[in-house]
Amino acid sequence: MTASIHLADQAGIRRITLNRPQVHNAFDDTLIAELTTALEQAGADETVRAVVLTGEGASFSAGADLNWMRGMASASEAANREDSLRLAKLMRTLQYLPKPTIARVNGAAYGGGVGLVACCDIAIGVDTARFGLTEVKLGLVPAVISPYVIHAMGLRQARRLFLTGELFDAPTALAIGLLHECVASEQLDEAVDATLALLAKAGPLAQAQAKQLALRVAGADPAQAERLDQDNAALIARLRVSPEGQEGLSAFLNKRAPAWCTRD
Repeated sequence: MTASIHLADQAGIRRITLNRPQVHNAFDDTLIAELTTALEQAGADETVRAVVLTGEGASFSAGADLNWMRGMASASEAANREDSLRLAKLMRTLQYLPKPTIARVNGAAYGGGVGLVACCDIAIGVDTARFGLTEVKLGLVPAVISPYVIHAMGLRQARRLFLTGELFDAPTALAIGLLHECVASEQLDEAVDATLALLAKAGPLAQAQAKQLALRVAGADPAQAERLDQDNAALIARLRVSPEGQEGLSAFLNKRAPAWCTRD
């Protein structure tokens, strides 16, 4: 047991559970660091055949933690850039992990939580889950998760959701490709186990190569992703310290409408 995640191994399956249910498994520095390390260790462990990522409690991940957001709102542009690079490394590590990965989406996923779902090879969610890329409502953008979300749902869908910041349900997530399966909550573990059984029948080396093949053919190159992360981290850092970003964060943290909001 760690402060922010829980690890469990069974029959070659590494289950990683985000373990901050009191804040809906929201990200902070500790969770990002621990999850990145746990994924790196799983990727290097020859006994691990597959990784299942899920959340404790009612939510998968609500995105950014409020206290973390408060700290970033008052931090310098340079500090915000370094913070964003740590989140970018987490997403990149999950995207290119040399093992099959399953997102067991047990509840709501917002912001960076959507990024985690998009980075997994397979995503299975409950039909009551809600999703959102709501950053524009804060005067921000989903910068470091954007390459993975766009790959998962396609440019056309991402453009709409990036611009509107609207919430959407699990059937919609299934229709646009963010989820592969949408099931009732009592069927979630059964669906995950059925997929794990399929994965267990394949050669682990072949799976690793198949994953690299799919990513390479799709143009998802790790070196290019790292370069893009630098640009995206710089973008979000710049927006966080901009007048609009400061107004959006202040409005959100103080539970009021931002100055630019002219409609309810």
